[in-house]
Amino acid sequence: MAESKNTIYFVDVTNRDGVQTSRLGLAKLEKTMINFYLNDMGISQSEFGFPTTRHEKNYLNGNLELVDRGVINKTKLSGWARAIPGDVAESFLNVPRLQYINLSQSTSKQMLQGKYQGRKTGDDLIELMVEAVETAQTYGAKIIGVNAEDASRSDMEFLLKFIHAAKKAGASRFRYCDTLGYDDPHTAYERIYTLAKETGMDIETHFHNDLGMAVGCSVLGAKAAIDAGVDAYINTAVNGMGERAGNADLISCLLAILKSSGMKGNYQIDPQIDLSKAWKLAKYASYAFGVPIPINQPAVGKNAFAHESGIHADGALKDRRNYELYDYEELGRGEPEIIETGRMITVGEYGGIKGFRNVYEGLEIEFQDDDEAKNILELARYANVHTQKPLTADELKFIYHYPDIAAKVMTVTPYYIPTGALKERIDQHIQQSKENKGN
Repeated sequence: MAESKNTIYFVDVTNRDGVQTSRLGLAKLEKTMINFYLNDMGISQSEFGFPTTRHEKNYLNGNLELVDRGVINKTKLSGWARAIPGDVAESFLNVPRLQYINLSQSTSKQMLQGKYQGRKTGDDLIELMVEAVETAQTYGAKIIGVNAEDASRSDMEFLLKFIHAAKKAGASRFRYCDTLGYDDPHTAYERIYTLAKETGMDIETHFHNDLGMAVGCSVLGAKAAIDAGVDAYINTAVNGMGERAGNADLISCLLAILKSSGMKGNYQIDPQIDLSKAWKLAKYASYAFGVPIPINQPAVGKNAFAHESGIHADGALKDRRNYELYDYEELGRGEPEIIETGRMITVGEYGGIKGFRNVYEGLEIEFQDDDEAKNILELARYANVHTQKPLTADELKFIYHYPDIAAKVMTVTPYYIPTGALKERIDQHIQQSKENKGN
């Protein structure tokens, strides 16, 4: 390992940034399962959602109950909010158990002019951010991250001023957001090294893949933070999901640090991470999002360990190290997968008790009485309506073991308090219905 004892951690943002992928998304049960798999893999932190968003409340509170019960015990669950005091207060009122939060504010001249239309100055945004950090502290936040949106296009002197103010206010980390995927790895290293060295603040890297360099920038950005003497936190998404061209892929970033020539053995990652859970996580995310894993995806693509050329096949059979940099077993791959080609009984929104019992018997789960079976069946039906997909074995097991949490995360009560023109229109419909009945 390098002389520095500083460590590279991973903050997965699949459930926050990944679900913002246009035309795609995850049901709340699926987001819960992603947290479950991330915890199983030992990923340091999951940015699990938006505490100011009403339809997230039950899901967020339900997942924090899983933390209370010791079910999610390795992965910290953190929320995301705008660095505005009112949003921070609302976050903690909606999700009282919240302990970790990232607060985001724009920092580039482009955003000041193009987004705020010149209504705010840079100093105004710093003042808002400081007030937001102080507000989070009053609600007992343990770790507060401060995000600079569009940091890669921001003036370095302003970023330093922004970070110093955040640190003085009590923030724990600074998130360098390459919001448009603008940086290259060399530039990312130089800028992050300077920011870390001059502020002494732990750095989160958040890179998008618009130019295809998100993984390279993330790894070099983390290297820069460690070289500057602070801890690094790489933001990733499973299978690289995210806005536009996506975020840095979790498994690719992990492998780059563990296996690449310049990083292997020289930089320390969070020791609780278990790479052997990678395959299962990637497969589930692919199923939940409905997006196939590219055939040439590093580590988890179908061709990642496939050889056809005579020279390559011969070399791999003689010694896998001839043409394979790492082993598929390290990722949890290699076990045979059984595909049923005969009769199949599945659980769905219209399923019956006999078929349902049959499915759970296959999972080696027996119900204690008919009431338990009927209750779990009803939850499984709702889960199928909720996800609109056949339920996986792990989803069915989760519903059985944590039925109250499953019910909670699947419950979404629409916000509906008509006012103004909408109320007038609804009142007119009601009045018209009464008049029609009277006739």
